[in-house]
Amino acid sequence: MTRPHLPRRAALCLLAAPAILTLPRTARAQNNNYPSRPVSVIVPWAPGGSTDILARVLAEPLRVALGQPFVVENRSGASGNIGSAFVARSAPDGHTLLVGSMSTHAMNDALFSNMPFNGAEDFTPVALLAYVLNTMVVHPSVPANTVPEFIAYAKANPGRIAYASAGSGSTNHLCAAMFAQMAGLDMVHVPYRGGAPATLDTVAGQTQLFFSAGTQTLDHVRNGRLKLLAVTEEKRSALLPEVPTVGENLPGFEMAVWYGALGPKGMPPVLTRRLNAEMNKALMLPDVKDKMAAIGVEVVNETPAAFAERLRMDTAKWHKVIRDLGIDKTDA
Repeated sequence: MTRPHLPRRAALCLLAAPAILTLPRTARAQNNNYPSRPVSVIVPWAPGGSTDILARVLAEPLRVALGQPFVVENRSGASGNIGSAFVARSAPDGHTLLVGSMSTHAMNDALFSNMPFNGAEDFTPVALLAYVLNTMVVHPSVPANTVPEFIAYAKANPGRIAYASAGSGSTNHLCAAMFAQMAGLDMVHVPYRGGAPATLDTVAGQTQLFFSAGTQTLDHVRNGRLKLLAVTEEKRSALLPEVPTVGENLPGFEMAVWYGALGPKGMPPVLTRRLNAEMNKALMLPDVKDKMAAIGVEVVNETPAAFAERLRMDTAKWHKVIRDLGIDKTDA
């Protein structure tokens, strides 16, 4: 007895059916009903910084696309650990998200002894959002206009150049300490309680060197109060293509400071992919790109898997750098 012949299209549909039926019902429901209430977007720093601005710029297109408010909440303190820990403890249903950074997730574990979370393991990477332009600036009194000229001047004046930072273990501190180590320089670290006073004292000439986000330095560069020598990323920035990287004259030097959206560990992949797609669409809107470029932030478009790999690589890199620089852990 011969079996009835099935048309090829029908056979393919039957083959595909089990894969469709095996998608967990809870995952399908979460994707279809999400969001069922307003979404809390936690920024672990005070209002007004570039991370806060990025979160608020994203909130409106996400509201339009997904039909519920995305409410930005600032939970600052402990170098970003307080707000990040709140998200790590939240339900993994996509209704509590974090806009974090390289420092909170790839550095803090190596800097603080009593961390309330593991930056790489206790979160679901959703989307790599943007890179903030990171600059090397000096006070105008420093007789150097390029990185090689600065290195030569610093070597001729050991112990006489002070560099500012927003505190021990901050990206400002790590950037300058790594620069000093790689260039063989003897410089003095002056930590402040935040980036604003560190910027102001460099403008005033109390410190001579500062590595910091363009959001804090570029207005002073435009007004002649600081000199811009280089950017710290691996490649020149599309926002300042004429400005060289530090690595062009100090091979191997690189610091790219990123911002990313993360959720609690265990978010369903289907929900993570949906949020990633909507965030990437929002980032590519011309007004969003223009607003972020105006403050020295370059938006990107990556998958959750690519962001997870970036987080893994940067965690390994910066833990080694921090160990090699001999920076001791402190209490969070």
